[in-house]
Amino acid sequence: MEETIKNTELKKPCINCGAELRYQPGTKNISCEYCGHLEEIALGEHGFKELELYPYLKEMGAQKHSEEISMLNCKNCGANQHIEENYKSLHCVYCSMPLVLEDAYKEDWILPGAVLPFQIDQKRSFQIFQQWVKGLWFAPNKLKKAALDPQFTKGLYLPYWTFDAQLKATYSGQRGVYYYENKRVRNSQGKMVNQRVRRTRWYPASGKIAGFVDDTLVKASQQRQGRIPTKIAHWNLKLLQPFNSSFLRGFVTEKYTIPLKQGHLTAKGEAERIAKRWCRQDIGGDTQRLTHMDMSLSEETFKHILLPVYVSAYRYNGKEYNFFINGENGNISGSRPYSFWKIFFTVVLVLLLIAAIVILARNN
Repeated sequence: MEETIKNTELKKPCINCGAELRYQPGTKNISCEYCGHLEEIALGEHGFKELELYPYLKEMGAQKHSEEISMLNCKNCGANQHIEENYKSLHCVYCSMPLVLEDAYKEDWILPGAVLPFQIDQKRSFQIFQQWVKGLWFAPNKLKKAALDPQFTKGLYLPYWTFDAQLKATYSGQRGVYYYENKRVRNSQGKMVNQRVRRTRWYPASGKIAGFVDDTLVKASQQRQGRIPTKIAHWNLKLLQPFNSSFLRGFVTEKYTIPLKQGHLTAKGEAERIAKRWCRQDIGGDTQRLTHMDMSLSEETFKHILLPVYVSAYRYNGKEYNFFINGENGNISGSRPYSFWKIFFTVVLVLLLIAAIVILARNN
């Protein structure tokens, strides 16, 4: 394990010109932006390492499978972020406020088991952002100008926990089967007519279900008060790669702030929802009542993984706005400001047009 940690800390300069190598999105290479030299990222031969949950929490302690990294805390918004040595722009990825390198401190983190590398580069994310901004009605001109500057768009790896488990449950409930009866009712015209009414017959049901719950995804940081929109928070986990810090070169990494124990409680809640769904499927019929369920999880494992997004932070009239682009599939979402004057003049123009139409109508 010690050798693995050391390998993740290596800072390899370009063998041709000595410049720092950066990860090339959509590939398994790091490259030199000055001379074009390429190097392939060496991936682990044994794939992802799933960590046993309970032995880790109870026996191995927080230091097992961990390493020390440099962290910077944004004094404006509170975000904790790890910035690779070759990342030149020391500004908070969320609010764009300057970060002071001298304020860096060392902190342990559970070594990521896997990373989903960026599949689109900053240039493509910048184009997606530009297209989105151009489609916004009543956007301030300053926002459109901001969209012309790539420095406002930064790549960020978000921390997540994933949990696997064997799930078993016993249940009792009722299976509902629909049937229909004809009923005489008075319609809106006062006439008696036949109406088909649905009824339900209930039958007792009980049984057992079992299955494997794979990769329950739980966010591992507060992510600026939950601002990562649900719309973009969907990644193809089949693209996960065994962790290697070379994938982080040129990007910012947010450290988890939600403890593993808390993440596990969230995952257990999701497992209960899955179990209830499986029980209802097992009950069958047209509708179901689940009156009791006894669930157990075994062979629980977890991973700390990193998932990619691009973030653009912009301030307008003293208020902060964020825009997010999924670094794997390019989906975009964000908040946006409105230009008071554009809306005002549009309303005035509409009122003038209406007044002109009314005057012409009267004259005719």
